[in-house]
Amino acid sequence: MRTVLITGGSRGIGAACVRAFSELGDRVIFLYRENHAAARAVSAETGAEAIQCDVSDPEAVQRTFAALPPVDVLVNNAGISSFSLFQDLTEDDWSRMMETNLGGAFRCTKGVLPAMISRKTGCIINISSMWGQVGAACEVHYSTAKAGLIGMTKALAKEVGPSGIRVNCVAPGVISTEMNAALSADDLKALEDETPLGRMGTPAEIGRVVTWLASDDAAFFTGQVISPNGGLII
Repeated sequence: MRTVLITGGSRGIGAACVRAFSELGDRVIFLYRENHAAARAVSAETGAEAIQCDVSDPEAVQRTFAALPPVDVLVNNAGISSFSLFQDLTEDDWSRMMETNLGGAFRCTKGVLPAMISRKTGCIINISSMWGQVGAACEVHYSTAKAGLIGMTKALAKEVGPSGIRVNCVAPGVISTEMNAALSADDLKALEDETPLGRMGTPAEIGRVVTWLASDDAAFFTGQVISPNGGLII
Protein backbone atom coordinates (compact mmCIF):
# COMPACT_ATOMS: atom_id res chain seq x y z
CA MET A 1 0.00 0.00 0.00
CA ARG A 2 1.36 3.40 -0.99
CA THR A 3 1.36 6.39 1.33
CA VAL A 4 0.10 9.46 -0.52
CA LEU A 5 0.41 12.99 0.85
CA ILE A 6 -1.72 15.75 -0.65
CA THR A 7 -1.43 19.39 0.36
CA GLY A 8 -4.51 21.60 0.29
CA GLY A 9 -6.72 18.54 0.40
CA SER A 10 -9.86 19.89 2.03
CA ARG A 11 -11.51 21.28 -1.10
CA GLY A 12 -11.42 21.62 -4.87
CA ILE A 13 -8.74 19.79 -6.80
CA GLY A 14 -7.01 18.66 -3.60
CA ALA A 15 -10.14 17.01 -2.25
CA ALA A 16 -10.70 15.35 -5.64
CA CYS A 17 -7.19 13.93 -5.44
CA VAL A 18 -7.88 12.64 -1.92
CA ARG A 19 -10.97 10.87 -3.22
CA ALA A 20 -9.21 9.45 -6.28
CA PHE A 21 -6.25 7.99 -4.37
CA SER A 22 -8.49 6.69 -1.59
CA GLU A 23 -10.60 4.84 -4.15
CA LEU A 24 -7.42 3.10 -5.31
CA GLY A 25 -6.83 1.77 -1.80
CA ASP A 26 -3.85 3.99 -0.97
CA ARG A 27 -3.19 5.32 2.50
CA VAL A 28 -3.96 9.01 2.04
CA ILE A 29 -2.89 11.86 4.29
CA PHE A 30 -3.86 15.40 3.43
CA LEU A 31 -2.87 18.78 4.80
CA TYR A 32 -5.20 21.73 5.17
CA ARG A 33 -4.73 25.25 6.48
CA GLU A 34 -7.85 26.29 8.40
CA ASN A 35 -11.14 24.89 7.07
CA HIS A 36 -11.76 22.32 9.80
CA ALA A 37 -15.31 21.52 8.73
CA ALA A 38 -14.32 20.82 5.12
CA ALA A 39 -11.35 18.72 6.23
CA ARG A 40 -13.51 16.64 8.58
CA ALA A 41 -16.04 16.08 5.80
CA VAL A 42 -13.42 14.87 3.32
CA SER A 43 -11.83 12.67 5.98
CA ALA A 44 -15.19 11.14 6.93
CA GLU A 45 -16.04 10.52 3.28
CA THR A 46 -12.74 8.93 2.27
CA GLY A 47 -11.09 7.62 5.43
CA ALA A 48 -8.07 9.81 4.71
CA GLU A 49 -6.15 11.37 7.58
CA ALA A 50 -6.43 15.15 7.84
CA ILE A 51 -3.61 17.21 9.38
CA GLN A 52 -3.75 20.95 9.87
CA CYS A 53 -0.61 22.58 8.47
CA ASP A 54 -0.01 25.93 6.82
CA VAL A 55 2.57 25.14 4.13
CA SER A 56 3.66 28.78 4.04
CA ASP A 57 4.98 28.39 7.62
CA PRO A 58 8.41 26.69 7.63
CA GLU A 59 8.20 25.68 11.29
CA ALA A 60 4.72 24.16 10.88
CA VAL A 61 5.90 22.15 7.90
CA GLN A 62 8.97 20.93 9.75
CA ARG A 63 6.90 19.80 12.75
CA THR A 64 4.35 18.06 10.56
CA PHE A 65 6.82 16.21 8.39
CA ALA A 66 8.85 15.03 11.37
CA ALA A 67 5.82 12.98 12.44
CA LEU A 68 4.89 11.59 9.01
CA PRO A 69 5.71 8.12 7.70
CA PRO A 70 7.79 7.81 4.50
CA VAL A 71 5.75 9.18 1.59
CA ASP A 72 5.53 7.38 -1.75
CA VAL A 73 3.54 10.03 -3.63
CA LEU A 74 3.49 13.76 -2.88
CA VAL A 75 0.92 16.03 -4.53
CA ASN A 76 1.82 19.70 -4.05
CA ASN A 77 -1.62 21.21 -4.52
CA ALA A 78 -1.96 23.85 -1.78
CA GLY A 79 -2.41 27.29 -3.27
CA ILE A 80 -4.18 30.63 -3.10
CA SER A 81 -5.27 33.08 -5.76
CA SER A 82 -6.15 36.75 -5.92
CA PHE A 83 -6.75 39.41 -8.53
CA SER A 84 -4.96 42.75 -8.65
CA LEU A 85 -3.37 45.15 -11.06
CA PHE A 86 0.39 44.72 -10.87
CA GLN A 87 0.88 48.33 -9.81
CA ASP A 88 -1.46 47.76 -6.86
CA LEU A 89 0.31 44.68 -5.52
CA THR A 90 1.93 45.14 -2.13
CA GLU A 91 5.01 43.41 -0.76
CA ASP A 92 2.69 41.39 1.48
CA ASP A 93 0.53 40.33 -1.49
CA TRP A 94 3.59 39.15 -3.38
CA SER A 95 5.18 37.37 -0.41
CA ARG A 96 1.98 35.60 0.61
CA MET A 97 1.47 34.26 -2.90
CA MET A 98 5.06 33.07 -3.27
CA GLU A 99 5.32 31.57 0.21
CA THR A 100 2.13 29.54 -0.25
CA ASN A 101 2.07 28.53 -3.91
CA LEU A 102 5.79 28.08 -4.50
CA GLY A 103 7.40 28.05 -1.07
CA GLY A 104 4.93 25.45 0.17
CA ALA A 105 5.88 23.06 -2.61
CA PHE A 106 9.57 23.69 -1.88
CA ARG A 107 9.18 22.90 1.83
CA CYS A 108 6.99 19.82 1.38
CA THR A 109 9.23 18.41 -1.33
CA LYS A 110 12.26 18.84 0.90
CA GLY A 111 10.33 17.02 3.60
CA VAL A 112 9.73 13.86 1.54
CA LEU A 113 12.86 13.71 -0.61
CA PRO A 114 15.39 12.20 1.85
CA ALA A 115 13.30 9.04 2.35
CA MET A 116 12.51 8.82 -1.37
CA ILE A 117 16.18 9.08 -2.27
CA SER A 118 17.18 6.45 0.29
CA ARG A 119 14.55 4.06 -1.06
CA LYS A 120 15.31 4.92 -4.72
CA THR A 121 11.65 5.45 -5.53
CA GLY A 122 9.02 8.14 -5.30
CA CYS A 123 6.64 10.34 -7.24
CA ILE A 124 6.08 14.09 -6.89
CA ILE A 125 3.28 15.89 -8.72
CA ASN A 126 3.05 19.68 -8.66
CA ILE A 127 -0.27 21.37 -9.40
CA SER A 128 0.42 24.48 -11.44
CA SER A 129 -2.00 26.29 -13.77
CA MET A 130 -2.28 27.10 -17.44
CA TRP A 131 -1.72 30.71 -16.33
CA GLY A 132 1.76 29.61 -15.30
CA GLN A 133 2.28 28.68 -18.95
CA VAL A 134 0.79 31.73 -20.68
CA GLY A 135 0.28 34.36 -17.95
CA ALA A 136 -2.91 36.13 -16.89
CA ALA A 137 -3.52 39.87 -16.65
CA CYS A 138 -4.32 41.03 -13.12
CA GLU A 139 -2.78 37.80 -11.82
CA VAL A 140 0.93 38.48 -12.30
CA HIS A 141 1.87 37.22 -8.84
CA TYR A 142 -0.24 34.07 -9.25
CA SER A 143 1.08 33.41 -12.76
CA THR A 144 4.65 33.91 -11.58
CA ALA A 145 4.31 31.45 -8.70
CA LYS A 146 2.66 28.85 -10.94
CA ALA A 147 5.36 29.32 -13.59
CA GLY A 148 7.90 28.75 -10.84
CA LEU A 149 6.33 25.37 -10.11
CA ILE A 150 6.82 24.41 -13.75
CA GLY A 151 10.49 25.37 -13.58
CA MET A 152 10.89 23.51 -10.31
CA THR A 153 9.31 20.42 -11.85
CA LYS A 154 11.66 20.34 -14.82
CA ALA A 155 14.84 21.05 -12.86
CA LEU A 156 14.09 18.68 -10.00
CA ALA A 157 13.15 15.89 -12.40
CA LYS A 158 16.66 16.06 -13.85
CA GLU A 159 18.25 16.15 -10.40
CA VAL A 160 16.41 13.24 -8.77
CA GLY A 161 15.72 11.06 -11.81
CA PRO A 162 18.92 9.03 -11.21
CA SER A 163 17.48 8.20 -7.76
CA GLY A 164 14.39 6.67 -9.33
CA ILE A 165 12.11 9.60 -8.44
CA ARG A 166 9.69 11.04 -10.96
CA VAL A 167 8.56 14.68 -10.85
CA ASN A 168 5.72 15.90 -13.04
CA CYS A 169 3.32 18.82 -13.22
CA VAL A 170 -0.37 19.24 -13.93
CA ALA A 171 -1.38 22.69 -15.20
CA PRO A 172 -5.19 22.79 -15.23
CA GLY A 173 -7.30 25.20 -17.21
CA VAL A 174 -10.46 26.75 -15.82
CA ILE A 175 -11.85 24.29 -13.27
CA SER A 176 -15.15 24.51 -11.41
CA THR A 177 -13.80 25.14 -7.90
CA GLU A 178 -14.29 27.62 -5.05
CA MET A 179 -11.11 29.36 -6.19
CA ASN A 180 -12.79 30.36 -9.45
CA ALA A 181 -16.03 31.29 -7.71
CA ALA A 182 -14.58 34.79 -7.30
CA LEU A 183 -14.98 35.31 -11.03
CA SER A 184 -18.20 36.91 -12.20
CA ALA A 185 -20.78 34.88 -14.09
CA ASP A 186 -19.96 36.90 -17.22
CA ASP A 187 -16.24 36.18 -16.89
CA LEU A 188 -16.86 32.46 -16.39
CA LYS A 189 -19.20 32.39 -19.39
CA ALA A 190 -16.57 34.16 -21.50
CA LEU A 191 -13.94 31.60 -20.50
CA GLU A 192 -16.31 28.76 -21.34
CA ASP A 193 -17.03 30.33 -24.71
CA GLU A 194 -13.29 30.66 -25.42
CA THR A 195 -12.71 27.00 -24.54
CA PRO A 196 -13.05 24.72 -27.58
CA LEU A 197 -14.83 22.09 -25.50
CA GLY A 198 -17.26 24.77 -24.33
CA ARG A 199 -17.14 24.14 -20.59
CA MET A 200 -15.06 24.28 -17.44
CA GLY A 201 -13.25 21.20 -16.21
CA THR A 202 -14.14 19.38 -13.02
CA PRO A 203 -11.93 18.64 -10.01
CA ALA A 204 -12.57 14.92 -10.52
CA GLU A 205 -11.09 15.11 -14.02
CA ILE A 206 -7.90 16.62 -12.62
CA GLY A 207 -7.82 14.01 -9.86
CA ARG A 208 -7.82 11.26 -12.47
CA VAL A 209 -4.89 12.88 -14.31
CA VAL A 210 -2.94 13.06 -11.05
CA THR A 211 -3.56 9.42 -10.13
CA TRP A 212 -2.56 8.37 -13.62
CA LEU A 213 0.74 10.26 -13.34
CA ALA A 214 1.39 8.44 -10.07
CA SER A 215 0.66 5.04 -11.62
CA ASP A 216 2.91 2.50 -13.30
CA ASP A 217 1.28 3.43 -16.61
CA ALA A 218 3.18 6.73 -16.41
CA ALA A 219 6.47 5.14 -15.30
CA PHE A 220 8.42 6.76 -18.16
CA PHE A 221 7.03 10.25 -17.54
CA THR A 222 9.16 12.76 -15.67
CA GLY A 223 9.72 16.50 -16.01
CA GLN A 224 6.51 16.81 -17.99
CA VAL A 225 3.72 19.38 -17.84
CA ILE A 226 0.26 18.06 -18.64
CA SER A 227 -2.40 20.74 -19.13
CA PRO A 228 -6.02 19.56 -19.07
CA ASN A 229 -7.62 22.80 -20.24
CA GLY A 230 -10.31 21.91 -22.78
CA GLY A 231 -8.19 23.35 -25.58
CA LEU A 232 -8.15 26.90 -24.16
CA ILE A 233 -4.40 26.93 -24.71
CA ILE A 234 -2.79 24.66 -27.26
